[in-house]
Amino acid sequence: MDGEDERYVLIKGRRWRATDPAIPEDVGAVLRKALMAARRDVGTLKRAGEDTAPARARVQLAKVALGERGTPWWEQSLDERRKRWEEGVRALAPER
Repeated sequence: MDGEDERYVLIKGRRWRATDPAIPEDVGAVLRKALMAARRDVGTLKRAGEDTAPARARVQLAKVALGERGTPWWEQSLDERRKRWEEGVRALAPER
């Protein structure tokens, strides 16, 4: 894949921004794990009738760190991209 093809993925006919391909696999795994945990928490809190805002904020942090939201990764330098995912790991998985 090159150019715009690697920037997006199609899921059920809908185009979504792809994860930044420069993220090292181990870092990506940490961020995806944090994203899935935050998504589960959103559902749990929603079913319990509680405020989902903190869990949704964690979803947003993970999606930005993965390059799926915020400034498009293809518009950032490699240093900016690295800073983005490193900040995400620090915020979402501080014990790492």
